Amino acid sequence: MSLWIDEAQVKQFFNGFPMNIYVIMDGVVLHQLLDPNFEKNLPVIPSEVTAVNFTWKAGENRNYTYMFYELQSYNKDILNSPIISISPSGHVPRKPTEFEVLIPCVGNTSGVATFTLGLRIVNEDVNQNLATIRLKLQKQCSYRGPDPECDKKCGNGKCNQDTFQCVCATGFLGKYCESALCYPQCMNGGTCVAPGKCMCSHGFQGLHCEGGICAEKCLNGGRCIQKDKCRCGRGYYGPRCQYSKCHIPCLNGGKCVGVNRCRCKKAFSGNQCQSPRKVSRRGGKYSGHGAGVSKKKSRRKFV
Repeated sequence: MSLWIDEAQVKQFFNGFPMNIYVIMDGVVLHQLLDPNFEKNLPVIPSEVTAVNFTWKAGENRNYTYMFYELQSYNKDILNSPIISISPSGHVPRKPTEFEVLIPCVGNTSGVATFTLGLRIVNEDVNQNLATIRLKLQKQCSYRGPDPECDKKCGNGKCNQDTFQCVCATGFLGKYCESALCYPQCMNGGTCVAPGKCMCSHGFQGLHCEGGICAEKCLNGGRCIQKDKCRCGRGYYGPRCQYSKCHIPCLNGGKCVGVNRCRCKKAFSGNQCQSPRKVSRRGGKYSGHGAGVSKKKSRRKFV
């Protein structure tokens, strides 16, 4: 079972960015949808987009039923409730099939409206709920009359002389093409300064400003994962991974890997790597405490 928005639709939806956006892939709901901040990272659907085309398939010899349990606009003075092009409930087709979700603006009012899509899918073969998906999205509606100023104001586009409206270059949105598009949106207070390019606020980095910068370096193999926050390796803890879980320190170059557990270099053994291993006369191998080497004497056969 898979459900996605195809590349052609996404290219229109995001004004030139070709990609498939999956909701369900091979029976698994994408983990991003389970993130409570997922909806905040989606851009507002532009006014030029009046419908979203989904493609779905159940797969050969698979039986899935669906039900749209919610299609609602929260700003009905700007946006009418969404309309689907298929029955509100039924069977998911086994081969890839498109359906459309219309998001109609009222038509005489400008603004941004919030709406929800609720979809439940059940696997009939095992009588089990596969997914319950509820998306809360935003749609921009614009009431535009002819604008004789557009030829002067279209900064990242050109003015259509027939309609006096701006036609934006790839990666730009807005009445006067003033807004660059970043998907996902820039995180942690970052600003989209060009298509797909974020300027991050102080203390953050990454393509979407999703990563942090640690003012003080993480220690003992720790990794900076958010602003001034380290993810520690085994055996260490603390804001900078500066504390060892080995209250009795590891000796002779050993490394702490758990509570009072050390990983020793080859020449040493013991809980704290305090004991030298003995070198065997045969093959130069180490033996002794923790070496796991048999102490039985070898027997030679004389002829």
